[in-house]
Amino acid sequence: MSAAGRDLLIVEDDAEIRLFLKTSLAADGFSAFTAASGGEASKMAMRREFDLFLIDLGLPDLDGVEVVRVVRSRSQAPILILSAQTDEQRKIEALDAGADDYITKPFGIGELRARLRVALRRSGGNAAKYELDGLILDLELRRVQRDGRDIHLTPIEFALLARLARSVGRVVTHRQLLSDVWGADYVEHTHYLRIYMGQLRAKIEADPTVPRFLLTDTGVGYRLAAE
Repeated sequence: MSAAGRDLLIVEDDAEIRLFLKTSLAADGFSAFTAASGGEASKMAMRREFDLFLIDLGLPDLDGVEVVRVVRSRSQAPILILSAQTDEQRKIEALDAGADDYITKPFGIGELRARLRVALRRSGGNAAKYELDGLILDLELRRVQRDGRDIHLTPIEFALLARLARSVGRVVTHRQLLSDVWGADYVEHTHYLRIYMGQLRAKIEADPTVPRFLLTDTGVGYRLAAE
């Protein structure tokens, strides 16, 4: 999906990083707007529709997670977090608040562009079919194939894989997966995920110890690989 004509709001208090992002992403075709504080970003998000948000967690006024909540309360546009903070709990808080992805500073502009492309593709709607490197998942037919061979999954295994496919390329937290697949009463039962992810990898990965499709974000959750 092209960036041309897409309105992007960059929320970053560091002036040099803000200018670098604005210049780099404008060159990619984004209409890049900037905000230096959470308060300014919240006001802009209330006044204008944006197609994408880049939000730094370390803002001088509002906590970045609170800005994510404000944005998500009125917009379903993709939200990517940019932050020097590496604390896993902060990452989980941002994702649970509604962020779609998290990039830790320092980062390469190539990685950022790739994450933005994935976010824009996801914003176009949930695909009913996932295909990558010989793995095919058809959500409508409830069918999974690897290299042309059907793979039998239990109902829980399929539900878990389908939930990840609906957020392809994005990390889904442990709590989100447990709530969506097993129910709200099971959000603390992380051992369920370890068991079923192990079973899924054994069935669809060529080498379960070096997964190609089902990727782990240590301490946070899992993601289904994009291209």
